[in-house]
Amino acid sequence: MTPQSTLQPSTRLASLDILRGFDLFLLVFFQPVLIALGQQLNLPWLNSILYQFDHEVWVGFRFWDLVMPLFLFMTGASMPFSFSKYKNNPDKKAIYRKIIKRFLLLFIFGMIVQGNLLGLDPGSIYIYTNTLQAIATGYLIAAILLLHCSVKAQIVATFLLLLIYWIPMTFAGDFTPEGNFANKLDRIVLGRFRGDPTYTWIWSSLTFGVTVMLGTFAGRIMKNGKENRKQVVQTLLVIGGALVGLALLWSLQMPINKRIWSCSMTLLSGGYCFLLMAVFYYWIDYKGHNRGLNWLKVYGMNSITAYLLGEVINFRCVAASVSYGLAPYLGDYYPVWLTFANFLILFFILRFMYKHQVFLKI
Repeated sequence: MTPQSTLQPSTRLASLDILRGFDLFLLVFFQPVLIALGQQLNLPWLNSILYQFDHEVWVGFRFWDLVMPLFLFMTGASMPFSFSKYKNNPDKKAIYRKIIKRFLLLFIFGMIVQGNLLGLDPGSIYIYTNTLQAIATGYLIAAILLLHCSVKAQIVATFLLLLIYWIPMTFAGDFTPEGNFANKLDRIVLGRFRGDPTYTWIWSSLTFGVTVMLGTFAGRIMKNGKENRKQVVQTLLVIGGALVGLALLWSLQMPINKRIWSCSMTLLSGGYCFLLMAVFYYWIDYKGHNRGLNWLKVYGMNSITAYLLGEVINFRCVAASVSYGLAPYLGDYYPVWLTFANFLILFFILRFMYKHQVFLKI
C-alpha cells in the first residue's frame, strides 16, 4: 500500500486514471449488475444490449471483448511516464527487481482469481489462465523493449512480435478451437494445468505484448505532446483509425478472435483503445472537462485492488446479513439487489482507500 504523497500528481494525466477507472467500473460493477437485472426483466430490446456484454463465442468482436485489451493497453500507456527516469540509467538492476516482482505478483494474483490457488487443491490449480497473467507477460515484454530499444526499434519489435505469432498460426494449424497452433502449444506446455481450452495463453503472450506496446506508444505520444494537446488528439485518432482499417484488412486472412488473441483482433482492439484514449484525452486533459468523471479514479487508481476484490471476495453474504428482510418484498429481484449491493460495498471500500490516499502498488 502506498500513500498518495509518494506519487507525483503533476506527472499524471487524469484521462489515464479515468479511462482505466471506466474499464474497471464496467468489469466490477456495471456489467454484472446489468446482467443480473436483464436476466430478470427478459426484455427483447434489452437482450440485444446484453449480447454486447458477453464475449464472442469464437470469431467476431463484441463490446465486452474490449475490456481485457483496454486493461493491457492502459498498463502500457502509463509505462513511458513511470519508466522515463530509468531509461538512461546504466544500472538497470533496481528497475529489473521491480519488473520481476510485479511479474511474479501479477501471476500469483491471477492464479488466485481464476487458478483455484486458494482452494488448496493441487488437482484444480491452473497456471496461466487469467487477465492479470496476460498483463504480467505483456508488461515484461514491453518493459524490456522500453528499457533497451529506441522508439524505432520498439516499433520494429512490435511488428516482429505480430509476424512471429502469425507464421505458425497460419502454416502450422488452422483457426478452429482445437486445430489452432496456440491451442496445441498450450496442451503440450500446460497440460492439465490449463483452464478453458478455447482460450490460449503461451503463444498468445506475443500478442499480449503487442497490445501493451500499443499502449506505450499512446502513452509516449501524450507524454511528449503536452505542449500541443490538440495535435495529440489528432495523432491518437489517426493511429486508431489506421489500426482498425489494418485489422479489418488482416481479418480477411486471419479471423478476429479474442480467445486466441489473433493479430487482427490485436490491431482492432488496439485501434479502439487509441480512439477511446483520444476521446478521454480530448475531453479531460485538452478541454479540462472532468466534472462528473473524477469518481472513476476510485477504480482507476486502485485497479488491481478493484479487480482482485471484485473477482475473489463475495460481499453478498454481508448484504444478505443486513437486508434479508427485503427478500419477501423484492421477490425474484432480491438476487439482483444482492449483486448490486455486492459491488456497491466494493465501491465504498475503494472510495475509502481513495479518500485516505491508499493505493495498492506492485
